[in-house]
This record gives sequence, C-alpha cells and structure tokens, in this order.
Amino acid sequence: QVQVVESGGGLVQPGGSLRLSCAASGFMFSGYLMSWYRQAPGKERDLVAAISSAGDSTNYAESVKGRFTISRDNAKNTVYLQMNSLKPEDTAVYYCNAYYYLKSYWGQGTQVTVSS
Repeated sequence: QVQVVESGGGLVQPGGSLRLSCAASGFMFSGYLMSWYRQAPGKERDLVAAISSAGDSTNYAESVKGRFTISRDNAKNTVYLQMNSLKPEDTAVYYCNAYYYLKSYWGQGTQVTVSS
C-alpha cells in the first residue's frame, strides 16, 4: 500500500524557519523524483522544489530560491524541505509528490502559516 505522509507544518512568525518531512512507503522511493508543491487558498497548486532520484539535482521556484532547501534520504525513504526566512506569502498547504513514468503519488498535505 502506497503511503506519502507529510509532517512538520505549523504556525511561524515572519523570518522564522520550519522543516517539513515527507515519509514514503509502498513503492521504490529511491527511483522516484520527489517534489514539494504548495497551494494557497483560492490559488492553484504550484511547484516549490524538486529533487532527482539520486539527490544530485534540485530545482526551485524563483520565489523560494536562496530560502528553501530540498533534500532526501533514500535510506529512510524521506524527503525534506528546510524553509528559512519565511514570509507571509509562503502560507499554504504544502504537499509532497512522488513521480516516476506516469505514476504519481500525493500526500494529504501539511499547513504552513506564516503570521505575526
């Protein structure tokens, strides 16, 4: 049974940091491209960051470059998103996605709220 479970969201003040985790099971994690997406109320779901299966290549949305870092641990079947210098506009539900040749698995999302 495929499972993709995000954790680590919460309420943080502007300028603060959070680390999101995404634990996966039920598929060959090390072969999958892993990504973080986010969706704010009334907006589309957008790509935040992606990491290759081996972890040797990453890609970021312009709005988070220099502030967010995606990483993965294939031994633990987990992908992370370190978020620093958070801004109110980072407020959204953050989703983890696993993708490999038309197979796509999503988590249930974790809420991140940046507010004073």
